[in-house]
Amino acid sequence: MVATLIMAVAVVALLSNLSTSLRNAARLTNYDRAAMLAKSKMDELLLVPRFPPGAVIDGQFDLSQTSGVPAAWRARATLFEAAPGAGPGMPALERIELEVRFEQGGQTKTFQLEGYRKRNLFPGEAMALP
Repeated sequence: MVATLIMAVAVVALLSNLSTSLRNAARLTNYDRAAMLAKSKMDELLLVPRFPPGAVIDGQFDLSQTSGVPAAWRARATLFEAAPGAGPGMPALERIELEVRFEQGGQTKTFQLEGYRKRNLFPGEAMALP
């Protein structure tokens, strides 16, 4: 009788730990998927030849990419650094900020990335530098 009770307690503890492990695995899977989508979107944004400085663009990820989990993104490009007195045609460093939002357990989670790239200034952008 005592041995059966000890075995029952051990089985309940084992099943509880297994349940916790499965929940954590599902949570990490969603986070990993969001990180891969964010990296892919950042690579795509870094290839856009002329990202309007200061403009915010956003969109939704296709549900087939997210295994049915709603996910969206928002990006903004800003001029980060340029030589003093830089004008049109001069090189500058641009920062692209990307935020990915996804649903998990009824809550909205966010994942943020920053990317930098070199590009030439266009007319009117030299005044936009901080």
